Amino acid sequence: MLSGRVPPGKMFPGNMLQGKMFPCNSREAVVTIKSYEDGIIDGCLQHPRLEKKEEIRSLSQMILLLDNLLDLENCPGRPLPLVHSECDNGESMAVFRIQILFRENHTWQGRLIWQNEDQEVVFHSAMELLQMLDEILA
Repeated sequence: MLSGRVPPGKMFPGNMLQGKMFPCNSREAVVTIKSYEDGIIDGCLQHPRLEKKEEIRSLSQMILLLDNLLDLENCPGRPLPLVHSECDNGESMAVFRIQILFRENHTWQGRLIWQNEDQEVVFHSAMELLQMLDEILA
């Protein structure tokens, strides 16, 4: 007979959910977009693991680069320092901070911060992040 109360840590057999979702301590990248037309970007991405800014030409290139950088992370671990935008010399159309808070099975959950407009939205997957960026930039 079930009592309706489940002891802490016993909700799922063998702690099935333990170790499935890794908090990434707000790993953050800065993306500066100079222009965006028909899916083609002129911009750069900065991340604490990159020695210098990385030029980007598409949203898919940005996602793949971020995914590779996440593979290098030791989540959960000590957070890396925040990045200061070095790409923006006043000619950019948009500057974003992408904070990937969780990564599970190669999908991401996090925040997209649009610095130019002082707006912040939450995304629940890399696909949703792509759609948000495309809507903002188009």
